[in-house]
Formats: sequence, structure tokens, C-alpha cells
Amino acid sequence: MQPETTREQRSLFGEILDWMLAPLLLLWPMSVALTWLVAQGIANRPYDRDLAEMARTIARQVVVEPGVGKTATRVGLRLPEVAAEVLRSDDTDRVFFQVLGARGEYVAGDREIPVPEEAPSLPQELHYRDDSVVAEAVRVAYLWLPGTGVPGEMPPLIQVAETLDKRSRLATEIIKGVIVPQFVVLPLAVLLVWLALARGIRPLNELQQRIRRRESHDLSPLAERDVPEEVAPLVGAINDLLYRLDSTMRTQKQFLADAAHQLKTPLAGLRMQAELAQREIDAGQQDAKSLKSSLQHIAHSSQRAAHMVNQLLSMARAEDQESARRQQEVNLARLARETVRDFVPKAMDKRIDLGYEGPEEGQALHGRLLGQPLLLRELIRNLTDNALQYTPAGGSVTVRLMDDPFGQVVVLQVEDTGPGIAEAERELVFQAFYRSLGTDVDGSGLGLAIVHQIVQQHGAEITIADARPRTSAAAADQGPGALFTVRFPLQPITPPVPTPPDESA
Repeated sequence: MQPETTREQRSLFGEILDWMLAPLLLLWPMSVALTWLVAQGIANRPYDRDLAEMARTIARQVVVEPGVGKTATRVGLRLPEVAAEVLRSDDTDRVFFQVLGARGEYVAGDREIPVPEEAPSLPQELHYRDDSVVAEAVRVAYLWLPGTGVPGEMPPLIQVAETLDKRSRLATEIIKGVIVPQFVVLPLAVLLVWLALARGIRPLNELQQRIRRRESHDLSPLAERDVPEEVAPLVGAINDLLYRLDSTMRTQKQFLADAAHQLKTPLAGLRMQAELAQREIDAGQQDAKSLKSSLQHIAHSSQRAAHMVNQLLSMARAEDQESARRQQEVNLARLARETVRDFVPKAMDKRIDLGYEGPEEGQALHGRLLGQPLLLRELIRNLTDNALQYTPAGGSVTVRLMDDPFGQVVVLQVEDTGPGIAEAERELVFQAFYRSLGTDVDGSGLGLAIVHQIVQQHGAEITIADARPRTSAAAADQGPGALFTVRFPLQPITPPVPTPPDESA
């Protein structure tokens, strides 16, 4: 069996910091790329205006002489050599220009400038493109002059091209002016994010220190007003857990105190009877009757102590939430019949008529009862034992199981002919160690508390009523009796899935 791999503990601070810095570091290269594109556009704009002005200046110097008859249109350039030299006088970039005639023939300028691929557009409309001249990248501004209208001829073309050194330098300066400050701002932003996050998480650290400084017995609620709004639900959940822990611990302490108090009586009786028997033996008194009485008292006290311990163990099992979740289908009728059979000797000793009414062997309920068989058996035993304890000789106790034909619930009833339970005490009898006043019945006071706990774990309901009206004649002879009714919810019976026929047969 491979050992279970322990999951690495995550840091909330580190995770939030990662989620805040990751987009920042991801967006920074995108910002550099966008800045570069914007810088290129900004750098091109003033130099494009200069190129456009040069193209218009050359266009104004172009002379178009329409042809007469079969004579073709002649295109010429009245640009003095001095003006041409001025166009090429840039110290940084090289400037090229070109004039093409109505038939695409070379008129003036540099032959190396490529002709644009698109068709002529509106006259005097400027266009720009990126191209190359003699394997050198250039920016070109070009326009077409008004055409002559002669078939087969095209508008004269004016082009001015310039290399990109000045543009690249300007774009680089813009990039430097924008990006370099970011190298200072970015680490500062990271530092500020780290400080802000550390300050934001500080209340969590303070809450942790407050919890660590508490004593183990201090289960008082934490103050919610001293924490941020986002942490308040967590503090509220912790306070709810502390309240439940405090309630559980107080209940356990009270339970242990009551159990210790209840165990003192049988243990004290054991010790007293043992010391009494020892004194009689030491005094030379060999009265067998007296010694037998002491031994009987010792046996009775030990029986009471054993019964108390067994009840405490049953109470612990009934309160075990983990075992309560492991449920299985239970045959409640069989448990009731077996319990009645087990108590027949005790009922005969007390001259009590103990009976069972309900489904017999082989008869199934109309629904499925899911639960813990051990706990349900303990529930029936405690109800039956309680009824036998309080029913006088000559009375009767009936364990009754009633099935619902609709499969919704199954009802368990335990009815006796004892003194009954006053209406004011019917909620109190389910408390641990509670004993009704005016009764001399020997018991631990835990039986009905265990019953109530098992009922709650199975999602059932329990009620107490008089078995007979208190004003009836029968009640005057035997007492109104007590009728305990437990209603268990049933699950529907799932029909078996039919097995498909074997097609290979």
C-alpha cells in the first residue's frame, strides 16, 4: 500500500500576491509592444507630412502637354537642378523622387522606386506605403495627376521616398521616454502591492495571535467588531463552533458529575456491606442468615453498579455520531420479538403479563427501515425494561408494532398498566438521571435518555400518553399506565432489476 502523499500547504499571502503580480507582469510586455506601435505612428506622422509636401511641390512643377491627333501626351518636369539638390540635402536620410508619364514612361528622378501595384485613384489624393529602394527600407508618398482622357493613357504618377533613419531614431526616443520610467515604476508598484497586501492580511495574523493566546478552557466567543467585514463570517463560524463545543463540554461535565454521584450509592453500599460482614466474622459471629443477607446486599449493589455502567456505555454508543451514519436495513419486528422473549423470565418473576402484537416471523413490512440494529435493540430493551420496572404485580406490558400499508412509517408502542407519567413530567423524563418523585423503583435514570438519543439519531418521533383515561374504573385499580409511541420513517422498497435474457442461449 502506497503511503498517502501529503498535500503541500498553500500560502494565502503568496497566492493573492501571485494573482496580483501575474497580470501586471503579463501586461507589461504587451504594454511595450503597444508602445512601440504607437511610437511608430507618432514618428511617422511629421515626416509623412514633409513627404506629402515634397510630392505636392514636385506635382506643381510637372507640365502636361496633351497630344494632338495621333501625337501622345507629353509630360515634363520644370524642376531646376538646385531644387532637386535641395530635395536630396537631408544629412540623415536619403530622399528619392520619381515622375512617370501618361504611358508609364520614366520622366525624371530615380528609376529605382517601384511602381505601386494598385490602380490610379482620385487625382491629387496622397497615398503612403512602406517599400524598399536598392534593398533599403523607405517610406513612400505618391499621388496621381489629373489624366488627359485619351484612351490607353494613364494619369502621370509622382512618388517621393525617404529612408527610415530619422523615424527609427524618433521612435526609439519615444520608447525610451515611456519604457525607462516603467523600469522604475514597476518594482515600486510590486513593493506597494506587497506592502498593501501585508497590511490587508494583518488582521488575520492578529486574529491568529488572539486565538493562540487563549487558554484551553476559554471558549468565549471572539469579538467580531475588531475584524474586517470579509473575515467576519469566518469569526462567526468559529464562534458557533466554540458555542457548540462549550455546550458539549458542559453537558459532558454534568453527565460525568451525575454519573459519579449515581455510582457512589451502589459502591458505598458494597463497601458498607463488605465491612459489616468482615466485622461480624472478626467478632466470631457465624450467623449464616446475617452473612447471607450481607452477601445479598453486596450482589444487589454490584448488580446496580454493573447496570449503571452498562447504561453509561449504551449512552455513549447512542451519542456516537460516526456510528450513526453507518446504517443498514433493520428487521424491527424480529428485534421486538427477541426482546420480549428475553424479558419473559423477569416478567414471570414479577407476575406481569408480557405480550407482543405485530408481524410474525416471515411477514415483512411495507417499507425498509434503515438504522443501527444494536441501538434499536437497546431502544426496545429500555422501553420494555422501564415498563416492567413501573408495572405492579398482576399488571401487563404489551410491545406493539404497527405497519403502515402505504410504507411511510412503522409505529412501535410499549404500553403498561403502571402509575403512568404526569403530563408536566413527560419532557423531563428524557433527561439523564431524572427520576419521578414519589416512586421507589430502583433504576439508573438513564434508560429513557438513551431512548431519546437513539430516536433522534434515527430521525424518528417519540410521544408519551396515558394508556387509559385517568377517570376510568380500570385506572382506579391499575393506574392510567403509560403508552410510549415511536414513529420511524421508512424508505420505499426498491423493486429488483430484471435480469436480461441470455441471448446466447
